[in-house]
Amino acid sequence: MAFSPLKIGKYVIEKPIVQGGMGVGISWDQLAGNVSKEGGLGIVSCVGTGYYQDKAFSKKLVSERPLDAANFYSRDGLKAIYDNARKVCGDKPLGVNILYAINDYGRVVRDACEIGFDIIITGAGLPTNMPEFTEGYPDVALVPIVSSPKALKIIAKRWQKRYDRLPDAVILEGPKSGGHQGFTYEQCEMEENQLENLVEPVVAEAAKWGGMPVVAAGGVWDKNDIDEMMRLGASGVQMGTRFIGTHECDAHENFKEVLLAAKEEDIQLMGSPVGYPARGVRTNLTGLVETRTGPDIKCISNCVAPCNRGVEAKEVGFCIADRLSDAYEGNKEFGLFFSGTNGYRLNELISVKELMDKLTQGE
Repeated sequence: MAFSPLKIGKYVIEKPIVQGGMGVGISWDQLAGNVSKEGGLGIVSCVGTGYYQDKAFSKKLVSERPLDAANFYSRDGLKAIYDNARKVCGDKPLGVNILYAINDYGRVVRDACEIGFDIIITGAGLPTNMPEFTEGYPDVALVPIVSSPKALKIIAKRWQKRYDRLPDAVILEGPKSGGHQGFTYEQCEMEENQLENLVEPVVAEAAKWGGMPVVAAGGVWDKNDIDEMMRLGASGVQMGTRFIGTHECDAHENFKEVLLAAKEEDIQLMGSPVGYPARGVRTNLTGLVETRTGPDIKCISNCVAPCNRGVEAKEVGFCIADRLSDAYEGNKEFGLFFSGTNGYRLNELISVKELMDKLTQGE
């Protein structure tokens, strides 16, 4: 099947492949810049930008970690990542992923608009007030992540009534994605919640609101999967984990080694301070969390609102900001390594260009 370009707002994505936003430091300037350069849509993660370039943009550190949300979500760090990504991709469309659950959400969205990102993607909650923070930037395309037609209906109805606008596209994420899920543990296993069974009803709901593009995500791995999603009515796909297997991915080489060594049974759902189950690789940290013998939980960075300043972190047994940043820095002992269900299928590192060719032309 030949792919048509993906149009999101005023932006045309030549190859309808969105690279998923992955923090801390998995999709920053090099990965996102190269995906956009090769005709896809590169997505910078806003999570942990205070760690960029050895924490050069974090104005205050405690125990070598960015203090509070203002430093963890560093505006200067995000700007530097954007500038360096632009050196790679030029004026091609470039996006940013900003989780709704973060502290300082509105401020970070405003930062992204002012810095110059073309497209903002938001998941981890229903971003019913997202347009409020983009006022004055009509060209910035807004793309919420949903897990059901009901979620899309709630967002579209609220945006239209309050802000007289609709999403420029919507990402539909099924329960096989890496990181945080939009489902409970039990819902992740239910047949009706599998991506292939959600695409058609969400496309039908989108049609009621003018037919914004639906981008399918979660478990998409190769051209056959992309063809299937398009056949079901999706206009594009989002893929995260497979891009970790590229030379340009900003992840530490140890992070890539963890995924390359992972077996299918190693990739599991786990509890998270964000309040949603998350999927990652079972590592040394997992055993420490289960026995409550992991690193101290201090809540230095105050990263997500649902954690309630470390209360939920103590409940589940780890600080997500600290453990994701440990993974970014290559710490295999204490790092948290997110992966989609197909992460075990990574068996080599290739270039972004090679990967985009495989995804559009077949293996």
